[in-house]
Amino acid sequence: MSTLLTVTDGGSLRESPSDPTQIAVTPNHPDDPELLDAYSRAVSGVVERAAPAVVSVEVQHRRRSGSRREEQGHGSGFVFTPDGFILTNSHVAHGATKTEVAFPDGRRLRAELVGDDPETDLAILRVDASSLIAAPLGDSAALRVGQVVIAIGNPLGFQSTVTAGVVSALGRSFRSVSGRLIDNVIQTDAALNPGNSGGPLLDSRGNVVGVNTAVILPAQGICFAVAVNTVKLVVGQLIAYGHVRRARIGVGGQNVSLPRLAVRAHRLIQPSGVLITTIESGSPADTAGLQTGDIIVAFDGKPVHGIDDLHRLLTGERIGAATTVAAVRKAERLELPITATESRP
Repeated sequence: MSTLLTVTDGGSLRESPSDPTQIAVTPNHPDDPELLDAYSRAVSGVVERAAPAVVSVEVQHRRRSGSRREEQGHGSGFVFTPDGFILTNSHVAHGATKTEVAFPDGRRLRAELVGDDPETDLAILRVDASSLIAAPLGDSAALRVGQVVIAIGNPLGFQSTVTAGVVSALGRSFRSVSGRLIDNVIQTDAALNPGNSGGPLLDSRGNVVGVNTAVILPAQGICFAVAVNTVKLVVGQLIAYGHVRRARIGVGGQNVSLPRLAVRAHRLIQPSGVLITTIESGSPADTAGLQTGDIIVAFDGKPVHGIDDLHRLLTGERIGAATTVAAVRKAERLELPITATESRP
């Protein structure tokens, strides 16, 4: 039996409902071009509103070799207040001997570092200017996987480069240059390249939902941004103190697995903890009576699976607050009173 192929005005193939041996080509839905136009208008509208707030951050660093010559570097940033505060990445601005920002209208202004936080890879610069166009900060908690996002930056020196993609995943974690884990990171396939660092990731309404910070090489389409809700927590402290206030107890340690007998004997809900390898003299841990060889399993009543958990618990609110630390020492579980102090930046 022969199959009849019917072609009309270019569209999609389908089987004829009256005869499965017949295949018809039906025209595309008349709304398809309108949908594509709507997407294009949404992206271009975001760019028109946000691009004037995006700047190129140009820095100079001293060479580590001791040479008097300085190295040049660049990244991206964006104005988030009309009176000259600019967000960028810590790895762009940290340790710079000179920082300038270039605006899309051609202006170049010297910038001073207000504060930076390598642990979240965020930094704030300020320029002597007013009535600047600022990009509004959105709400990263409202993001959904698959949602359209737009990145604007200056990759490889190409100013005001726009890329678009979708939110690939939420709640990712990766390590900053300091080794600390950054939580609630946004994964996107909006293309990023060297120089995009510090630029905004925007939603379809033009609100900043993240600060672009990293790509995975040599993979393609795996890019990350620090969530804007994390940014909001950091910004206030950087402006007020120049750094983020975090607590410390004065130990060095490593992640270890706990013996099964210890887990059962002490009714622990986790199979691992932090083995203390060093204790600073006079530190809160020293005063509390912790010893090298102890394994920290809880802090303030919350389980500690490893160093990352301990870091998450040692927030600024813990500074000066009396609490307890639980540790396993040989076959004994200890509950010791401890008061954390402020970590030195």
